[in-house]
Amino acid sequence: MGTAREVEVVWDELIDAFLNEDVQIIYFLDRATGEVFFVPDDYEDEAFWQQINANADQFLQIPGFNYEEERVFLHEFIKGLSDITLKSLLGKTFAGKNSFGKVEEILSFYPDELETYYAFKDEMLNTKIRSWLEEHDIYSPASLF
Repeated sequence: MGTAREVEVVWDELIDAFLNEDVQIIYFLDRATGEVFFVPDDYEDEAFWQQINANADQFLQIPGFNYEEERVFLHEFIKGLSDITLKSLLGKTFAGKNSFGKVEEILSFYPDELETYYAFKDEMLNTKIRSWLEEHDIYSPASLF
């Protein structure tokens, strides 16, 4: 582990980076400034890539969206449901046995569970981001997250 650093990071920008599904876009966090920025993976500015590589401790590549983690999250959410009918329906959808639509579409008929789903999803993402920041010894001077 390195030296702990206090830096202000724009939380919404970190969320966008962690939710990035485009494998052709690479997000970075500048540990010195807290800036989140992105470049295409085929960016042809050699000086830029040399600076990134030479300062790997300063410029951290932010992991993008992970489908496997999303499936684990969804599985945990379904396991926690108390409505047996909804639990069965979402379980079959999760396993690919039904064509009733996406999870959010199904949950749109269950507004309380949809709200719980979004809250659960937000908390899982926030926990993942906080853990990633802590792994890299980055702490916010204010409790932004």
